[in-house]
Amino acid sequence: MTTDRANVVRPLRIADARNAVRHVFIRDMVLPCSIGVHRHERLEAQRIRINLDLAVREDLEPLGDNLANVVCYETVANGIRAIVARGHVNLVETLAEDIAALCLKDIRILSARVRVEKLDVFADAQSVGVEIERVRH
Repeated sequence: MTTDRANVVRPLRIADARNAVRHVFIRDMVLPCSIGVHRHERLEAQRIRINLDLAVREDLEPLGDNLANVVCYETVANGIRAIVARGHVNLVETLAEDIAALCLKDIRILSARVRVEKLDVFADAQSVGVEIERVRH
């Protein structure tokens, strides 16, 4: 049996010294969010968990131990909080897309992998959700 390599999905290398790419991430950010298509989901916020992996171009200049020379995860986290605070969203897919778009506004960010999970949907599942990866074009 042969496989068509062109149809195989491979994740991007996030930290890659050969290509001067740094990996910036946020792990297990849990926020209350008004999200979902069902009536009961519009009445009360539910817990979501967000994980974020960013491939960030390293500049040719030294870091200089200066926050201005890196992608600041605090700024990204505050942006995510602001998106969630905007109000109700129907789909986890929409929220993930909005977060990816926020990240890609920074020209140093080459790709964003975003996972959004709803934590309290099914009693017999830890979470449900979506993961996307978006690349700067």
